[in-house]
Amino acid sequence: MSPRAPRGPVAVTVVAASALAAGLLAVPSSAAAAEIRIHDIQGSTRISPLAGQRVTDVPGTVTAIRAFGSSRGFWVQDTAPDDDPATSEAIFVYTGSTTPSVAVGDSVLVSGTVSEYYPGGKDAGGQSLTELSKATWTVRSSGNALPAAYRLNPSTIPDRYAPDAGGNSIEGLRLRPRSYALDRYESLEGMRVSVQDAPVVGATNTYKELWVTAEPRHQRTARGGALYSSYRDANAGRVKVVSLLPYAEHPFPVADVGDALTGTTAGPLDYDDFGGYTIAATALGGLADHGPERESTRAQRADELSIATYNVENLSPKTAQSKFDRLASGLVEHLASPDIVALEEVQDDNGSTDDAVVSADATLKKLTDAIEAAGGPSYAWRQIDPVDDQDGGQPGGNIRVAFLYNPERVSFTDIPGGDSTTPVRVEEKGGKATLSASPGRIAPADDVWKDSRKPLVGQFSFRGRPVFVVANHFNSKGGDQGLDSRFQPPARSSETQRTGQAATVNTFVKELLNADPKAAVVVAGDLNDYQFSPALAELTEGGVLTDLVTRLPKDERYGYVYNGNSQVLDHILTSRALSRHADYDIVHVNAEFSDQSSDHDPQVVRVRP
Repeated sequence: MSPRAPRGPVAVTVVAASALAAGLLAVPSSAAAAEIRIHDIQGSTRISPLAGQRVTDVPGTVTAIRAFGSSRGFWVQDTAPDDDPATSEAIFVYTGSTTPSVAVGDSVLVSGTVSEYYPGGKDAGGQSLTELSKATWTVRSSGNALPAAYRLNPSTIPDRYAPDAGGNSIEGLRLRPRSYALDRYESLEGMRVSVQDAPVVGATNTYKELWVTAEPRHQRTARGGALYSSYRDANAGRVKVVSLLPYAEHPFPVADVGDALTGTTAGPLDYDDFGGYTIAATALGGLADHGPERESTRAQRADELSIATYNVENLSPKTAQSKFDRLASGLVEHLASPDIVALEEVQDDNGSTDDAVVSADATLKKLTDAIEAAGGPSYAWRQIDPVDDQDGGQPGGNIRVAFLYNPERVSFTDIPGGDSTTPVRVEEKGGKATLSASPGRIAPADDVWKDSRKPLVGQFSFRGRPVFVVANHFNSKGGDQGLDSRFQPPARSSETQRTGQAATVNTFVKELLNADPKAAVVVAGDLNDYQFSPALAELTEGGVLTDLVTRLPKDERYGYVYNGNSQVLDHILTSRALSRHADYDIVHVNAEFSDQSSDHDPQVVRVRP
């Protein structure tokens, strides 16, 4: 589980039941101890009505202990709940870097200061956790039975995800757990919850986390994920799973999307800034390997031009050779050696070292050498070095888009004049479209590309016909509020820039088509947005481009998995001259798997210009 930053001094006083029996301390009266219960602290909204106050002798049973990291502590749950479904009956007792000397099953009286903790900081926009800090406690008895875990399933999780506050905070709204999924989870904060035979919808990551869904029949992909297909449906049953069990004795399951955690997975319901509501498991289900295998696409025919897009995730010569080899194997074996590949996240020749180096020749040579060693073609490449530190991405990395192409199948039309700052123009010669420079960058000085990758357009020739390919990597979603944000609906601030970027590319494509209405144009890359987003609406405005993902069956429209949602970020779009015979495929080799060579699945289209 992701460690939290310490939140200040922690006072811990532990008094054993034997000390009480010996009369060493005055014992509060039962009435005083019962005066404040956990549900009184939690209240019926997201913020405790007692926030900032000190409470004494709050009763509960220890249900779980976090004994690692800088955010140690334990959960206590009241075994005498009230009748209000909006009030949680459990709370986390924060002990900082000190391992609490309690045991699961201890009946305790806890005193401490009620606080609201925002994982990731309040400005991140996430939910808060109500907890007790500067805590002292007494252990009254041990070995007590734990309260039953609340079962998360389709009958207990509402279809609607969150109340609509017009973009404002929902913290002051009374929880309606029967109406909204986020309210249901908040009403269970800290309480023992469980899922049964839960499908895995987000593969195990390097932090030993995975995602499951408690709604096994809701919005599933063809391969077992949870399909994110509109802003209206966030897939409310998704929850993250981490483990409180010792890894040496209880290895965390290494699962892929489509697998399942069989039996019962249970533990307190936590929240963090890397995924929202989380089962901190004290019991982990077994792993059932149901996941499908990695896909391979068919080879292009002699009269078909195949064009792929692949985000290779911060690739540089510093990257391990094993990743180059896996990317190469994927391109050769799973993508059938495409004729043209639009690459995203190609870093400069010394990667994240922040200096004046901007060339990527060493990066691309290492990749093309690996492809050839894997039995693929001897790819050539074209790209334009960016201005140092102007295109966003990992600091110092100077990521950019680039073309690989197989010169035995397709030729590149080199037209001098393209550089990092000169905008490429469309020209008309003999009733046909051509470029002022190839490769060239589209409007590199326009503000829409500030701190973002500039599109690269190249003019190719296949069987005597010109084909224009635009490689893209639009700005990231960084800064957007999460689906589980306390602001609802969440703000998508990064969307404005992407929409402007899409409009700029759309304008360029229209210029090509004005010069030649039958021009063969392919726009490809990591657009960092969904097929139903304003950016894609702007990119396809006027019907000049067809977003090919919209032609797939609905349950196949994904190539990226984030927080358990299978979604579309990468796209291939074609002009009218190519759309009719376009054969398009998202090749699932990465996003659904715990073992990845990139976090994106590549895509390929076969066209007949």
